Amino acid sequence: MNSIDGLLITVRTAKQGGAMEKGKLSAEYLQEISMLDVHPEDIAALGLKDDMRAVLKSADAEIPVTCREGRGPKGMFFLPLGQAANRLIGKETYGTGVPDFKGIPVRLRSARPADKE
Repeated sequence: MNSIDGLLITVRTAKQGGAMEKGKLSAEYLQEISMLDVHPEDIAALGLKDDMRAVLKSADAEIPVTCREGRGPKGMFFLPLGQAANRLIGKETYGTGVPDFKGIPVRLRSARPADKE
């Protein structure tokens, strides 16, 4: 199965902010925080299309995501902060009390039928 190694950058999106008004457990919010912005060439290399499911894995966890075409560089993936991203972020704070939210090494692969949300 094809996969791409890259870096995860956590972000805030306008759509996420609007959905947050409905609550962090609303369907709109939960959908937005699982949307991964991926360069179109990376999506194509995985054999995916816009709005198709994939799995994003860090050293700490793996989560299901929905890929959408983004404008960032190849090999950089952008995921809104929230429950999904928090699972991928390590606990190490290097004495600052704040873990890394940017530049997290990850691997993205297309979802298999057995991968569940």
